Amino acid sequence: MKELLNQQFLIPQTSAIAEASAVARRYGDLINLSIGDPDVPTPREIIERAFADALEGHTKYTDPRGYPELREEIRAFYREEYGDSVADEEIFVCAAGVVGMYLVFQVLLDQGDEVIIPDPYFTCYPDQVRAAGGVPVFLPTYEEEGFSIHLERLEGLVTPRTKAILINTPNNPAGTCLSRKNLEELAAFCQRHGLLVVADDIYTNFCYGEPFFPIRALPGMAERTVTVNSFSKNYIMTGFRIGNIVAPAAVIRAIQQLNEYVVFTAPSVSQRGAMWALRSRKELEPPLWELFRGRMQYAAERMNQIPWMSVPAPQGSMYLFPSIKRTGLTSAEVTGRILEEAHVLVLPGNTFGACGEGHLRVACTVENEVMGRAFDRISKMEISFQK
Repeated sequence: MKELLNQQFLIPQTSAIAEASAVARRYGDLINLSIGDPDVPTPREIIERAFADALEGHTKYTDPRGYPELREEIRAFYREEYGDSVADEEIFVCAAGVVGMYLVFQVLLDQGDEVIIPDPYFTCYPDQVRAAGGVPVFLPTYEEEGFSIHLERLEGLVTPRTKAILINTPNNPAGTCLSRKNLEELAAFCQRHGLLVVADDIYTNFCYGEPFFPIRALPGMAERTVTVNSFSKNYIMTGFRIGNIVAPAAVIRAIQQLNEYVVFTAPSVSQRGAMWALRSRKELEPPLWELFRGRMQYAAERMNQIPWMSVPAPQGSMYLFPSIKRTGLTSAEVTGRILEEAHVLVLPGNTFGACGEGHLRVACTVENEVMGRAFDRISKMEISFQK
């Protein structure tokens, strides 16, 4: 009998995030700072309006690219927020941002094409590139440089097979943002080398310094940028599983074709929720921004009071990436000790690539009072360190 599974799945693999969810059930008093699923409920207005639309009959298949009304709201968002003119045929509504990223790599990559991924990175990127027959190539970035993209190092990674570079700003796991200057330098580099940019723009509402600006809105970049977005974090809609892709029309046509083999359309009720989220964004986004900025600042202050831990001022997203290099221990060793001794669950930095070694990822997705109890426990741990 032939093998039941293809070679890729013969050896079962579990992601660190899935493992963290399993570990969370072991301790009755565990404080979970590992998962990017905020404790804040989805805004009531989104739920009520989506539910009302469902009662009105919006429970059927939609247009394969998403409700026209939702696509128009996405166009209005880019036009009003960034002065970016996006055509209707450049928009595709997908069932979650992570599904959108999968579709993008499937239609962009030929066997052996290379995608440069800044390290540290969100865990699914390399596997999604490999699943499309591509080759992930990792670009080291460092805390001392603000995890920015260093063009000389980037230049050394480009080969005739390089197809694209992936960027994620604000960043998961590092909690940093690429500056406008760094984006402009990267845009010029990609134009010079004929590269595409795949932009994972999931945390656009959560920049705490310089406002977010999409790389696709820079001169000459719309035709070489594929943007994946999601409503999960900006509007606390993680369970709705709804996102969108903005890309050249030819890319959108290919994505539509592939998506029809998989789910055909994104869930209709989720699309209605996304539409109402965008229509209400001026009211919904500021309090969420203020809430998570406050949580990030509080967590950073508490971390910097622990003598073997340090973290720069928060820049964006919902995550902090403190250094624990003073301990001389690995990320996994420190994470294990925090779990066993303090009953606090965080993720080891090397889960997110080699450049994450010496760091922990902490999700600021619970109230300050809960984080405070976690840091109280951690601060009592006896870990030797170098001053």
